[in-house]
Amino acid sequence: MKAADFFWTAFLSFLPVSELRGGIPFALARGIPWYLAWPFAAAMNALVSPLCWIFLSTLHRLFLRMAWYEGLFTRFVERARNKLSAGVERWGWLGVAAFVAIPLPVTGAWTGTLGAWLLGLGRRRTLAAVILGVFTAGGIVTAVVMLGLETARLFIKPI
Repeated sequence: MKAADFFWTAFLSFLPVSELRGGIPFALARGIPWYLAWPFAAAMNALVSPLCWIFLSTLHRLFLRMAWYEGLFTRFVERARNKLSAGVERWGWLGVAAFVAIPLPVTGAWTGTLGAWLLGLGRRRTLAAVILGVFTAGGIVTAVVMLGLETARLFIKPI
């Protein structure tokens, strides 16, 4: 367990491509115990929400003046809005939490924060929803990885 392992776990957990689905398996593979890997990676992934909210409230308005950004953002926004709107209309902020809690591609903290912002949820509710969803997703990912490691140990004999 080295400091660099924690750095890379934090980096992977923060990236929009990998989030927890990359951070936790990396941490466990590097020997970080699950009871440290899960909360650490989840906390790093939860940091996405306030930082993303700050970006959307400030720099986003400046970037919208650039055609390439506007086109990219519009496509991403429509996907996020379509995926989240039914859940948020039905369950409110818990719909965002449930969306973020599903550890599949494009259902993490980045998309959840953007979708909540688009649908008009407040900062506090968005942050609460993302934190709840991220820690739930972290638990699921940790359980799946640990189950996979234990299963592998049963069937693969050391040489």
